[in-house]
Amino acid sequence: MNMVMNISIAAVAVVLFLGLFNMLRGGSPNRSQQLMRLRIILQFVAIIAIMVVVYFKQA
Repeated sequence: MNMVMNISIAAVAVVLFLGLFNMLRGGSPNRSQQLMRLRIILQFVAIIAIMVVVYFKQA
């Protein structure tokens, strides 16, 4: 269970840094927008994973 949580958090961090790197190097604004949308989706998945881990650890 913790592995799923760690992977989801790492995925959010990777996409965040890819988006920031793209913006800093003057890349395509559309690419930055896609990466930031993907980050929001991955953050949602990470929050759900954390909630599931916390729920099952209490049981």
